[in-house]
Amino acid sequence: MKAYVFPGQGAQFSGMGKELYESSPRAKELFDKANEILGFDITRIMFEGTDEELKQTNVTQPAVFLHSVILASTVEDFRPDMVAGHSLGEFSALVASGALSFEDALRLVAKRAEAMQKACELKPSTMAAVLNLPDEKVEEVAAAITAESGETVVAANYNCPGQLVISGTVEGINIAVEKMKEAGAKRALVLQVGGAFHSPLMEPAREELARAIEETEFKTPSCPIYQNVNALPSTDVKVIRENLIAQLTAPVRWTRTVQNMVADGATEFVECGPGKVLQGLVKKIAPEVETSGVQ
Repeated sequence: MKAYVFPGQGAQFSGMGKELYESSPRAKELFDKANEILGFDITRIMFEGTDEELKQTNVTQPAVFLHSVILASTVEDFRPDMVAGHSLGEFSALVASGALSFEDALRLVAKRAEAMQKACELKPSTMAAVLNLPDEKVEEVAAAITAESGETVVAANYNCPGQLVISGTVEGINIAVEKMKEAGAKRALVLQVGGAFHSPLMEPAREELARAIEETEFKTPSCPIYQNVNALPSTDVKVIRENLIAQLTAPVRWTRTVQNMVADGATEFVECGPGKVLQGLVKKIAPEVETSGVQ
């Protein structure tokens, strides 16, 4: 069985999508439509922008989404048996499975980026990657820091065995980096991100996005989508909505997602979007499966 997976924020690069735009009339049509919907020339930033411009949340999220979804639209005989997306990539997966229209999903992604940016500005916050420390130990250290200091530190992205990203206030993450090393982590390093994604600090963004999601039409997907919040498959529109709303403040359970997809019969994973990050994570989680990419 073939699973299509879609990357999230961080996979962007200057020049992304330009070749697609120039070689596919369908891609050009969708990129032009995206400029209209967003109200600014995102294609110019994607094709010619600097890394700094691409790093802005209101650009990064729609850019990665567009690259992923438009790529999928150019794949011949695109019939996934199951789909999943990492964080932002869940919106791409919903379009690929027919649960959301391209236009509605892009509007939601733009709203999500705007709401997250506002939440980031309310309180200085960030994320850090912790390597080669058991998940349980990372959770234990994070909980202890929160209890002792009053600073928020939580597990945010369970990427693969031995790689867990934590999220929290700047002060909390700075404490955590040292405490994780003391606990035996091979490395613990602060990431260059604008805020504490997938943590309680995103609650204002969750509330804002929830209203937009509730007003958007969802359809039954053509195949199960494995969602970040619980790593379980769903085709139920009500459940999909609830999980998508909860995603902003809940951790991304990517390790368990891939394990569940394999347990349900996935033998081939195709990453659709910029970069190869998910292929690498899938190989670490399930070395026995085939991986490839559409770029």
